[in-house]
Amino acid sequence: MFNYLWFFLAALFEIAGCYAFWMWLRQGKSAWWIAPALLSLTLFAVLLTRIEATYAGRAYAAYGGIYIVASIGWLAVVERVRPLGSDWIGVALCVLGAGVILFGPRLTGP
Repeated sequence: MFNYLWFFLAALFEIAGCYAFWMWLRQGKSAWWIAPALLSLTLFAVLLTRIEATYAGRAYAAYGGIYIVASIGWLAVVERVRPLGSDWIGVALCVLGAGVILFGPRLTGP
């Protein structure tokens, strides 16, 4: 159950850190935006290590679905842009894919 909390918090800190770099490099804000960006991205990495999973790659793949949902939420709440229908279709496909990775049967190769 804590995995969902870690996934959500990791997504929040990753998006915030990347957004701070976006503000500096794309919006012409002060280079002081680098400090919170680095702190936020460090917290993201630490939080993602709290996920209970046998393999890091599988945890990161499942996290990708959560990240995409959080990114569209960020778009709506922070950037105040209404997500498009195609955004929601993409979210659904990604969450479905993450669910298969996380909960699907463990099929082996040939």
